[in-house]
Amino acid sequence: MRLKVTAQGVTIPKKFFENIDEVEIRKKHNLITLVPKVGKNAVFNIGSNPIECGTPDASENLDMYIYGTNK
Repeated sequence: MRLKVTAQGVTIPKKFFENIDEVEIRKKHNLITLVPKVGKNAVFNIGSNPIECGTPDASENLDMYIYGTNK
């Protein structure tokens, strides 16, 4: 795809940025790179809002409850 550079710059189509709210623009020599900035990784939120399930050892024996084995 080729885009015309205007006095305002270049407009990149929104379809290239699905589910992206922010990008970091980097320029090194003649190469311009857009790096998507994603939100906080959901993995870091695991356990932040625990629920009561009546199983006091669920966190210690997770595999047993998910897979039926403690291997």
